[in-house]
Amino acid sequence: MRPHLPLNALRAFEASARHLSFTRAAQELNVTQAAVSQQVRALEERLGTPLFRRLPRGLSVTDEGRALLPVLSDAFGRIEAVLKQFEGGHFHEVLTVGVVGTFAVGWLMPRMKAFRETHPFVELRLFTHNNLVDPASEGLDFAIRFGAGVWPATHNALLLDAPLAALCAPDIARRLYTPSDLVNEVLLRSYRADDWSDWFDAAGLDAWTMNGPVFDSSRLMVEAAVQGAGVALAPPRMFVRELQAGLLVRPFDVEVRTGSYWLTWLKSRRLSHGMKLFRDWIVREAAEAV
Repeated sequence: MRPHLPLNALRAFEASARHLSFTRAAQELNVTQAAVSQQVRALEERLGTPLFRRLPRGLSVTDEGRALLPVLSDAFGRIEAVLKQFEGGHFHEVLTVGVVGTFAVGWLMPRMKAFRETHPFVELRLFTHNNLVDPASEGLDFAIRFGAGVWPATHNALLLDAPLAALCAPDIARRLYTPSDLVNEVLLRSYRADDWSDWFDAAGLDAWTMNGPVFDSSRLMVEAAVQGAGVALAPPRMFVRELQAGLLVRPFDVEVRTGSYWLTWLKSRRLSHGMKLFRDWIVREAAEAV
């Protein structure tokens, strides 16, 4: 069994390899150039192989050194990142969460203060998306998305059902008596092409040709409805404030279920302490909101 390698020697090698200089490595580590050189020499003797070629003007890393460097750089970087989380005597953890915009504004944001007060040492970084998201390539701890919950690469925890209903400005609602009156209105559409057809089926109507504008965000589509641009089909529970303020009206009770909001995370990702806290919190909040 190989004896334990001294941490200072490994650090001296890693810094020297990055700078290709014992002098600059010594400045970074706040020790003498001689100390760095001795630590690297001792490491080479322990390993039984040279890690540098000493040149008249600097250093050149050997093949053995190039094999060792990325492993050490990654390890030291991860150690430094974790140590930074202990600032102020408490463990801090940063979570990166991708959130479909409608859910972010309509449900999550009003509850952010409560999460912060309950878990002050978990820092959330939120990024909105239009339901097209790749947690792996985007480096997300969690993604909150809308759909059927059948994404195979992720664990999927149900948060909220979100049936769709017709929403419009009060001026438009005043001339709507039955769902068939929508034939005379501009119908605002999402990127999900079948939403209105499914709603017509629920209302007992045959669908007709629609030519209203298409939006990649329900939040943007409903804002257009607030401005009187037409009738939107969106989940009312994500627009409670607009409905309570009288900016929006739901003229009919008809609704259709096309999906739900889910908290998702990669199956390959081991949950950290902070991730468990956020998962448990948001699942509990969603259950209490039903």
